Amino acid sequence: MSRPGVVLCLLERDGDGVADGSLRALVVARSIAGALGGALGGPVTAVVFSPPDAGEAVVAGAAAGGVAELCVVSAEELSGYAPLAWARVLEQLVVAREAVAVVAAATDRGNEVMAHLGALTGLPVAANCVAASATGTGSWELLRHRWGGSLLEEAVLEAPCALLTVAADAVAADTVAADTVAADRGSLSPASPRPVGADVIVAAAVPVVTFAPALDEADLRVRATESAEQGGGMSLATARVVVGGGRGVGGPEGFAALEELAGLLGGVVGVSRVVTSQGWRPHRQQVGQTGTKISPELYLACGISGAIQHLAGCQSARHIVAVNTDPDAPIMSRADYAVIGDLNEVIPALVAAIREAAGTG
Repeated sequence: MSRPGVVLCLLERDGDGVADGSLRALVVARSIAGALGGALGGPVTAVVFSPPDAGEAVVAGAAAGGVAELCVVSAEELSGYAPLAWARVLEQLVVAREAVAVVAAATDRGNEVMAHLGALTGLPVAANCVAASATGTGSWELLRHRWGGSLLEEAVLEAPCALLTVAADAVAADTVAADTVAADRGSLSPASPRPVGADVIVAAAVPVVTFAPALDEADLRVRATESAEQGGGMSLATARVVVGGGRGVGGPEGFAALEELAGLLGGVVGVSRVVTSQGWRPHRQQVGQTGTKISPELYLACGISGAIQHLAGCQSARHIVAVNTDPDAPIMSRADYAVIGDLNEVIPALVAAIREAAGTG
């Protein structure tokens, strides 16, 4: 019998650490690896595109996520985002590690890379999964989100290696005690087969393997170069507080008060689709089915009616507070707290109250 294959999980970076969506994807990857067990599947290997040293925060995040090892893909030409090249690397790792599954977060990048991987390998891709389990060699039972998370679909995937993306906020990120993955990490001994071009590095909490991929010019035809300014700041997808603005804000100038409130609360500004359609704010700030799905502790929706596509993007917020002049707006029935009033009066009053409580008013 051949050596059990691993479950690969693509990790995206958020600043210096691991993105929240990837930590959630790791939960599903671990559940797959645990259910498969010895004969069919091995431990989870996380894959991250990073400088050679990966960074303490990335290593710590991978360790806390319960991976058996961290595979760092380091190449100068991959300093930015290159979707086809990332997929090519995963294709090489699937073969070298005899992977039984590849898991990624259902982010813009995760879905794009997995689509390229499916095209390269000829394997089907199942997007927005909530759970997955193997029913036999090459057969998988899936539970996944459809229609923006408004319903769950039970599906069967027939593939020797499952390619899956995990729906945003479908599972809660958790941490794993070191002793629960000690056996998996111990199974990856120096004698275990490694990808060609790999070098083993001894790391504090989790073994780190560097991988030098074989790429050609065609793989790097599409690349996104990221600057420090673009990569800095808090992410809408991971912010604990989001202050949202919709048509009721009135125009670009109306967001100054929301920016101030978000700053006081340690959060970021999000917007509805109509705001981006009007050109008031950039698309990267859009919350919704065609924007970013968020899961903050608090979502303060100001002047947003709450179309179903927007509600699909904010339904995982722990608490929703809505400010609207229309008591019958859809978002009012979904809010934990509803303030019926003019946001141009409510928000400045709230800002003043926070400043006074903080002694900065």
